[in-house]
Amino acid sequence: MDNINTIIAFLACIIAIIIFGKIFILPLKKILKLLLNSILGGLLIFIINWIGTAFNIHIGLNVVTAIFVGILGLPGAILLIIFTMIL
Repeated sequence: MDNINTIIAFLACIIAIIIFGKIFILPLKKILKLLLNSILGGLLIFIINWIGTAFNIHIGLNVVTAIFVGILGLPGAILLIIFTMIL
């Protein structure tokens, strides 16, 4: 009788892990995609700053601008360049 209760508890835990895994996998994928896009946005800002030294263009490389360029892509980088030229 004790072995049956152990097996039932073990199976219940496995089912609970599968259910919680399916619930939380979608937000985790979105967070990882945002992280990857932010890293690529930071790399793009670094390249723009590296090339922009010849043209006196500099975008501050921080978390906010990296996420901004990561979400919007190249149009976000162009917006930041225009914004820094205006100010």
